[in-house]
Amino acid sequence: MESSPGDAGLLLFAWRGCVFRVSDGVQPPKAGSLFFCRHLTVAPGERVLEIGAGLGLAAVLAARAGARVVATDIVPEAIDTVRVNAMLNGVAVDARVGDGYAPVAGERFDLICTNPPQMPTPPARVRDDAVAAADNGGLDGWELIDRVIAGAADHLAPRGRLVFSIFAFLGRKKAFAKLEAAGFVPSIVASEVQSFPRIGYERLDHIRALDAEGTVPRAGMPATVERFILQGTRPA
Repeated sequence: MESSPGDAGLLLFAWRGCVFRVSDGVQPPKAGSLFFCRHLTVAPGERVLEIGAGLGLAAVLAARAGARVVATDIVPEAIDTVRVNAMLNGVAVDARVGDGYAPVAGERFDLICTNPPQMPTPPARVRDDAVAAADNGGLDGWELIDRVIAGAADHLAPRGRLVFSIFAFLGRKKAFAKLEAAGFVPSIVASEVQSFPRIGYERLDHIRALDAEGTVPRAGMPATVERFILQGTRPA
């Protein structure tokens, strides 16, 4: 990550042969975003939807791999950034402003992917600054992921895939149950141990109360957290 010499306020992020502009109001890539992109597999010609595209990291990389990509985000500044980053890297990304599936009504895809805000957020800890807003996942962390799962079947082709990330404290077993209830065959694509997110320390008691699978130590300050990339496959 570096500042452009011509503009002290312009941040550029270089990764995997691409250069990304990090605009004001759009969160820079973090460990979770890089983990997500490293394990997002697309095939040339596949139609891909990324929900909550942010600066367009996954969308641009998928387009470079030959996919036909639609990227959506509720934040207009993010969509502007996706368009700029697609142009900077010489790829085509259809970037649309809107909430969830609203911008793609009636369309179907081979892959739907998202690395969504998923930090459990008690009412007393709700913040609207850019960093917190990119992490706030509702009371139990599942607010946005649940919406993505609920609408996926209506927007996936037969044998299409839904891919998303979760913190371990949201519950791997719970994730599998949610995918199965929505008619998907669940699997784990990848797992990785990462540093415990700083914003999580503000909400640690709340996270522990929700951690039914016992992934967070009951005492002391956790140093790490496991993250999963999950896939739900739609039957033919």
